[in-house]
Order: sequence, then C-alpha cells, then structure tokens
Amino acid sequence: MDTPIAAATIELTDEEIVSLVLSGEKQLYEKIIRKYNPRLYRIGMAMVKRDDELEDLMQNAYIKAYENLGQFQSRAGFGTWLTRIFINECLQFLKKEKKVSVDSINEHSMKNVVSDYRAPDNIALNRELAQALENALLELPEKYRLVFVMREMEDMSVAETVKALDLSESNVKVRLNRAKTMLRDKLNNYYKSDQVFGFYLTRCNRVVNNVMANIA
Repeated sequence: MDTPIAAATIELTDEEIVSLVLSGEKQLYEKIIRKYNPRLYRIGMAMVKRDDELEDLMQNAYIKAYENLGQFQSRAGFGTWLTRIFINECLQFLKKEKKVSVDSINEHSMKNVVSDYRAPDNIALNRELAQALENALLELPEKYRLVFVMREMEDMSVAETVKALDLSESNVKVRLNRAKTMLRDKLNNYYKSDQVFGFYLTRCNRVVNNVMANIA
C-alpha cells in the first residue's frame, strides 16, 4: 500500500517517523496510516462488525493519535498505542449503540450489510472460502474474536495484546485457545488470508487522504 515517499524514509521505525512528524514533517504521517490500516480494519470488524462505520472510526483514531503524538511514550510501542486509541473509539461507538460493555455486545448478522471492501479481482479468488471464514469469525463471541484477530491474523505479541486490551497475559492466552477451538479445523489454514477482512487500496487511499486533509 506504500506510495512513493523519499527512499531515505523507507526503513524508518514508527518512533523515528513520529519524531520527524513532531519536528514538522507531517507528510510522513501517511506512512503510519498506510501501515496500520489493515490492522485497524480487522480489529474494527472484530469489535464493531459494521463495515459502513469503520472508516470514520479509523480516521478519528488517526486524527486523535496525531493530535496527541507529543504524549506518546516510545516504551509502549507506537502500534500498541495507536491500537489502544482505536479500540477506545470502537468502544465509544458501541456504547452509543447501547452496547454497554465488550463482554455483553449483542451478536448481529452481517448478511444485510452492503460492503464494498472487495475489489473485483479479489472476488474471484477463493471468494467462497474467504466468506466462510469471515462468517465463522463473526459468529465467535466478541471477546474471543478480538483476541484471535490480534494474535493470529495481525501477529501481535501477547505483550502487545495485553496492553491494547488491558487484560492479563493468562486471559489473553485462554481467550485465544478458546477461539481456536470454536473455529472449524478445516478453516485453520486460511485465516491469515489477505482476503479476510481485506482493506484494499481504494479504501486505504480514501482514509489516508481524509486524515491528511484534516491534519494539513
């Protein structure tokens, strides 16, 4: 998803980019957005299950993170810090929707949600398999689904997940194991597919453009 940005910035860490953005090179914030769009989208689908709301929630999180970059403490890891901000955005949205707590979120069907997140060239490739896995994930209780997405699909470490969700290490491990047992064995080899909750280039560009316009 990267766009042509000065070659010298390609290998910069998140923390180095943050430092440069704070010093005035705010155009580099685009790299942060493009890097974390897939993660935030997948986590958002695991929590909110409302494709039509997620872009706004993601943009709000990026803008809040930008406005508070000066408060970021590098020991926490920027990705974890940003994820926590986004999770809070999702929780606030759910509370407004009368879903008071993460553990008591009412499950609802995605069957009637109109989604544009699959590009035509991706629809043809294993479409039924990707849809079957998405449906299986959406049927998991939210607390298990969220840990599964973060640990298995986004490869976040136990420590990162603990910090992002404010859970104990043992709780994270228990929820992950429970999630795995609830998914069908035949799907286990496919859950890392880019098609599952895929966040494709058109939408990535839209989020980038909207956020960068807001911080310009």
